[in-house]
Amino acid sequence: MRIYLAILTISFAANLSAQPDATSRPRARELGLAPGVLPTGELNAITDVPGVKVGQVTIWRGSDVRTGVTTILPHGGNLFQEKVPGAIHLGNAFGKLIGYTQVRELGTIESPIVLTGTLAVWNAANGVVSYLMGLPGNENVRSFNPVVGETNDGGLNDIRGRHVKEEHVLESIRIARSGPVQEGVVGAGTGTSAFGWKGGIGTSSRKLPESLGGYTVGVLVQSNFGGILQMDGLPVGEELGRYYLRDATTSDEENPDGSIMMVVATDAPVLSAGLERVAKRAMLGLSRTGATSSNGSGDYVIAFSTAPELRSAFTSRELKDGAPSLRNDKLSPIFQATIEATEEAIYNSMLKAVDVTGRDGNHREALPIDRLREIMKKYNR
Repeated sequence: MRIYLAILTISFAANLSAQPDATSRPRARELGLAPGVLPTGELNAITDVPGVKVGQVTIWRGSDVRTGVTTILPHGGNLFQEKVPGAIHLGNAFGKLIGYTQVRELGTIESPIVLTGTLAVWNAANGVVSYLMGLPGNENVRSFNPVVGETNDGGLNDIRGRHVKEEHVLESIRIARSGPVQEGVVGAGTGTSAFGWKGGIGTSSRKLPESLGGYTVGVLVQSNFGGILQMDGLPVGEELGRYYLRDATTSDEENPDGSIMMVVATDAPVLSAGLERVAKRAMLGLSRTGATSSNGSGDYVIAFSTAPELRSAFTSRELKDGAPSLRNDKLSPIFQATIEATEEAIYNSMLKAVDVTGRDGNHREALPIDRLREIMKKYNR
């Protein structure tokens, strides 16, 4: 087994080494784009929420494989034994999201949250189940509810090859860490597009003042959708001449179809009903970017709370009634934090992306930073 894992690690390292370098690309705030009024967390990432870990595996092979896995762990323990409150909101449900009905019914999440490509969701779910079955304490469990979402990376990736396997999911869980999160062309964002430009993985966070509880809200997105790009109120898509309904015929670059997965984490003690309300606000952050949420777009939000006092209320052996949670009238600051962090996470997913050529020579340009600076200057930013 140790030899096998070593081979896997070397293989993944080789895939990552072939990946374009995005270190010179700025995040939104480095450009001066800072949507909203709330301060960010220390890393401006979903991992600012205590306990949250992210692991990503990029599969980049030859000229046509551009895909991967991004995994979010609400905490580093046994998620089946220590469930977290959760909710899923369907903005536009043209997609494949495994695990929705049980989360909707019970209001808990009991697995890692995995993002990948459309035709990989079933292999990814198998990987999550294998992981949960192997955890000490789960030996007699006969039912697991993996949560796996997707966007379609078939433009740049050989999606029919179904290159994401169980071992990639297991590796993404194994390497999941707190700390900085790689963005852009990585993991589940390797083959995605947004607004006709290269999309990818992006993240951001907001920190509430102590007078409002001092809670943190973090968001991670997998962007692969379209519309008329706006960035912090600037008409970027129109200025760059690439946007939905620019003329009578919509090119592939301007097609608004696609999808976006949005994952919202908070350490605020919020139960599933409140988390569903929080999840809905991520759609408002999405709308600020100019998204169309078109017929062919799967726009999903997964929200969870890491509050330890709530986690203990959902253990599989002891259910506790009356778990402490925030009242509805205390949620408005968390709504605002979610909107702002979602908007900025989407910008980061595009700004940190680089040019990618993939399946059949298809090419997707990264958002041009120099042109964006010119637009900002034109509008006195």
